[in-house]
Amino acid sequence: MFVARSIAADHKDLIHDVSYDFHGRRMATCSSDQSVKVWDKSENGEWHCTASWKTHSGSVWRVTWAHPEFGQVLASCSFDRTAAVWEEIVGESNDKQRGLSHWIKRTTLVDSRTSVTDVKFAPKHMGLMLTTCSADGVVRIYEAPDVMNLSQWSLQHEISCKLSCSCISWNPSSSRAHPPMFAVGSDDSNVTYGGKVQIYEYNENTRKYAKAETLMTVTDAVHDIAFAPNLGRSFHVLAIATKDVRIFKLVPMRKESTSTGPTKFEVQIVAQFDNHNSQVWRVSWNITSTLLASSGDDGCVRLWKANYMDTWKCTGILKGDGSPLTGSSGQPTAMSTVVGSSVQTSQNALNGMSAGRYFFPPLDPPRAGTRYGHLLPPSSLIEHCDAEPIQPQQQALPCRLSSRSLLPLPEADGQ
Repeated sequence: MFVARSIAADHKDLIHDVSYDFHGRRMATCSSDQSVKVWDKSENGEWHCTASWKTHSGSVWRVTWAHPEFGQVLASCSFDRTAAVWEEIVGESNDKQRGLSHWIKRTTLVDSRTSVTDVKFAPKHMGLMLTTCSADGVVRIYEAPDVMNLSQWSLQHEISCKLSCSCISWNPSSSRAHPPMFAVGSDDSNVTYGGKVQIYEYNENTRKYAKAETLMTVTDAVHDIAFAPNLGRSFHVLAIATKDVRIFKLVPMRKESTSTGPTKFEVQIVAQFDNHNSQVWRVSWNITSTLLASSGDDGCVRLWKANYMDTWKCTGILKGDGSPLTGSSGQPTAMSTVVGSSVQTSQNALNGMSAGRYFFPPLDPPRAGTRYGHLLPPSSLIEHCDAEPIQPQQQALPCRLSSRSLLPLPEADGQ
């Protein structure tokens, strides 16, 4: 069940980004009014603005949280060609505002000559590192050598991507088998130049980042990009927001023992959806990488989930006011793929056959009239889709769980 809460953000201009902290109890927003606001969630679920301040002299494009291991730290980037690092400080005992917190600027990063379009902290196992990308096509990686002194940041890497950069995402994998890696997307409007997504990997021998892969099939402007949490997988999953939603699988190919170059990947397109029928601006994974959310110019947030056969489908549609979208109008054309095959288009045909399908999780729904009938959500929250008609409930047999099916237990032998 989705619960929509409207927040009077009180920004004076467009809100460009919303970011949650690690625990999901704090939220930061940024806007073209040049300000950043911090929101805290109360015990009753209400969000309250606890800080608001002017951060830049231009539109603020992105805001992001550092891991709480490094304290309450924010980073922002702006059209004014700078990125800034902010830290929350709690008043000292002899301060007039004892016990109250306030945000102070720790540093301003001024290396870019053009608008800084995205800013991201690296995964915490890499230390306190901050990455920016800008419209001049340069990715810059900074490091704070002393996490207790956030006013000192050193520029460690400067990588030219040859295309205007719009977004960046770190691969969160902490496995030793996976070197540090990030993806950068471009919003360059020239569709004749392919490869709007580039993958860079750290080389231990050269101690530099080198281009490992270019996704040549992405030719339209990329607005957002997000690696899925790894969770021990041997491959990587990457979601891309462009004129549609695309999910790629990057499978590392075995390297020769004498090879010193970057890892080569087998790139597979897992899914592609044009359900938004418009530009897609944001993609975001849940912490277990089982659910992908996307938002677009159609004013809807759509949720995507894969089944056990790795086939991705839309499992929920929320309108701008947070209410679910129901009815056949909420089922636009979906394009799905089998791994390694070409994209196949299929039209969802309702034809009067419908069964309740839940947003979470992929279990058989309870049926009215059964002992679990009270668990049915309101009909307005059930998205109807193409599915087999509900069959009469059969008599339950003693069974044990299997990963694929339910197997009858063997008969008791009397012992």
